[in-house]
Amino acid sequence: FFVRLKLRRAEGVGTLSRTDILSSFFPSVICIILVMKIRRASHSNSWYTGDVRELDSQLSTWLDNASFAHGPAKAIISPHAGYSYSGPCAAHAFKNINPETVDRIFILGPSHHLYLNNSCALTVADYLETPFYNLKVDSEICKILKKSGEFVDLKLSDDENEHSLEMQMPYVAKVMENRAEAFTVVPILVGSLSFERERVYGEILAPYLQDPRTLFVISSDFCHWGNRFRYTYYDEKHGEIWQSIKNLDKMGMDSIETMNPHAFDAYMKNYRNTICGCHPIGVLLHAIDTLHNTQQGLSFSLKFVQYAQSNKCHSERDSSVSYASASVVTN
Repeated sequence: FFVRLKLRRAEGVGTLSRTDILSSFFPSVICIILVMKIRRASHSNSWYTGDVRELDSQLSTWLDNASFAHGPAKAIISPHAGYSYSGPCAAHAFKNINPETVDRIFILGPSHHLYLNNSCALTVADYLETPFYNLKVDSEICKILKKSGEFVDLKLSDDENEHSLEMQMPYVAKVMENRAEAFTVVPILVGSLSFERERVYGEILAPYLQDPRTLFVISSDFCHWGNRFRYTYYDEKHGEIWQSIKNLDKMGMDSIETMNPHAFDAYMKNYRNTICGCHPIGVLLHAIDTLHNTQQGLSFSLKFVQYAQSNKCHSERDSSVSYASASVVTN
């Protein structure tokens, strides 16, 4: 814009009219706007309300009903179903976050629709829309991660089709509302990874987990039980089906609490539990394990703070999804 003004003056034009100024200025503004990519809150008004007041009231109520049980969190595990199902459970994870200690938030979630073969994808968006305000993507960190050669670009359309990352965003915005301009996010869509590839990504992300001002949010539901999920494991010795599911999930949660990636991997291979975020969880466990093995002086504690089921299954015709919230702290 200012270059254009100088050119007009150099051409012998003295005073510029209002029309001249506007015609020079607005195309420049439009160009700036066009290069900004915003990921739409595509699941708003379906998976959760898009009404700001109603959403704020819901999240505030759920957070008020949760307790600061294991914090301040360095990482959390949070469910990603519709808020009417998993919102209250998720609050127990987010309650353990101290926003004053957070400058950057990594959000890792599983890919439900896009096939990512042994890889992870980074958003191409500059901002992530939420009903509250837009979350700023840490583009510099994304560039650094991309240079590792281990990440692919996530097309905006594929990004908006996925819900696992988006369902964490309104909660992030709510918890961080007093520091809305002071933090950035790094959303990572995690594909179907082998144990070895989980280790690779854990090692890449370990230095960020070590950063005292960085938080990790791991998005995962637990057991998806029923014929529609093609998973009907039932151990009758634990009582009714829903009680068997609870015990199955509890074994998985216990293995995660050990923070030993081998223990969780063995559990998954043994029971094939339909924990959709098993790979993001695996990446987190490998990141923790990497820091333990490199003797960085960090000691972690992982604790599950809430568990719920969408429905109590009594017969094989029933179905349910389990939700669990956890918090990781440094000792």
